[in-house]
Amino acid sequence: VTSLRDHSFHLDSPGHVSNNCLCHMNNHPPLLLSIPGNIIGSGIFVSPKGVMENASSVGLALIVWIVTGIITAIGALCYAELGVTIPKSGGDYSYVKDIFGGLAGFLRLWIAVLVIYPTNQAVIALTFSNYVLQPLFPTCFPPENGLRLLAAVCLLLLTWVNCSSVRWATRVQDIFTAGKLLALALIIIMGIVQICKGEYYWLEPAHAFEPFQEYDVGLIALAFLQGSFAYGGWNFLNYVTEELVDPYVNLPRAIFISIPLVTFVYVFANIAYVTAMSPQELLASNAVAVTFGEKLLGVMSWIMPISVALSTFGGVNGSLFTSSRLFFAGAREGHLPSLLAMIHVKRCTPIPALLFTCLSTLLMLCTSDMYTLINYVGFINYLFYGVTVAGQIVLRIKAPDMHRPIRISLVWPVIYLLFWAFLLIFSLYSEPIVCGLGMAIMLTGVPVYFLGVYWDNKPECFNNFVGTMTYLGQRFCVVVYPGETKGAKEAGSGEEGKELKESQAPLSQDDGETQKSADC
Repeated sequence: VTSLRDHSFHLDSPGHVSNNCLCHMNNHPPLLLSIPGNIIGSGIFVSPKGVMENASSVGLALIVWIVTGIITAIGALCYAELGVTIPKSGGDYSYVKDIFGGLAGFLRLWIAVLVIYPTNQAVIALTFSNYVLQPLFPTCFPPENGLRLLAAVCLLLLTWVNCSSVRWATRVQDIFTAGKLLALALIIIMGIVQICKGEYYWLEPAHAFEPFQEYDVGLIALAFLQGSFAYGGWNFLNYVTEELVDPYVNLPRAIFISIPLVTFVYVFANIAYVTAMSPQELLASNAVAVTFGEKLLGVMSWIMPISVALSTFGGVNGSLFTSSRLFFAGAREGHLPSLLAMIHVKRCTPIPALLFTCLSTLLMLCTSDMYTLINYVGFINYLFYGVTVAGQIVLRIKAPDMHRPIRISLVWPVIYLLFWAFLLIFSLYSEPIVCGLGMAIMLTGVPVYFLGVYWDNKPECFNNFVGTMTYLGQRFCVVVYPGETKGAKEAGSGEEGKELKESQAPLSQDDGETQKSADC
């Protein structure tokens, strides 16, 4: 793994591809809604069972959802300071690399590429197949092979859509977001109706904290991991900081609006679940929202699985759509082959990155146990969240005079790190194999870093081999590395140069001042 930029093609002609294919975000309401749009996905339809199972009572499960929302808000505040202090796209990868050095940054990238993105997408795809197939198997669980096959079909279809057109991908996302909103609105409204009818047995303090199994601190830590999966995506804007307009204002504003909103939705959705189901019924279901709909919606119960299936289908699409930014940030720093950051010469789609993510996700579908996968990815995610927040404290000590447009009290990162230490220690105690496997995979990146990145004087035969593989990959996928501005300079001041400069203008300007290609 090395920087292959010297071996890649730059199309410095009217067909030149600029970085601006990765579009800038305007200061509009969609920006403020982008965090809840990225957080709310399959998690709220799959995690309630995992949280309840490990929390051991309804009351403690609701506390887990509330505390996870608070901790998420604290983490988001810490990331907001880092995001405007180190204004680079790439999120915690960029922060860890700049604060702790290339090896730490590479390990973050390594585990994200090999574990986090593929596992997240596998869980969402399996949730989709569960909600599609569960109504067809009302008296039993769907067959595991059927779940895997449908999840793989979903993944392959959406990979093709994302490879074909950025516009298609964004339209799929817009259309299928409606399914998510419909399902959650129905759940919360029906829950309120149930409470008004007096159906709140499991919400009364005398029954809410009645355990159906013995409380265990290790299981409680796993409950927080399961809940944190549903809050995943809260740091989305940190991955596109360079594309934000006025991030000093919009980043904290988006956090203050979105995290409380998401916490409210999640807590009330779980309250709604227990107004219609006992804890035992909830734990017996692999598709909680389907069981909820069957109990309350009668002949209209088909609305729930369709809505959730639409939501999770859009979730897989959104994960594929955003993963390319991390690949681009890694390749720009020389930590990934530049082929993985290249985009199609006409469609502006990151085909190599999408194909790599698709293949690694298909490998994760070897198991259909979503809750094991969630523990697996949750542990690794929290490990690096803590390292990143610790980096905030380190940066305060190493560079106290650095310009910080947003500066929060160090009490908040300390609180986050205390919770982080509790979560990791007891999660490792409860699931040593699953969590240990994640750490082992992360450590395999150490020799890869020293051989592929740190070692500068590689043999000529190795460099030739890498160059040949990059060339073949580019020819196969018809992709180029997004060029900088030199294409515009070399194109001159003629008509072609004028068109090229227009195509590279920032997309954050007014609509009348810019022009995008049909697919970008």
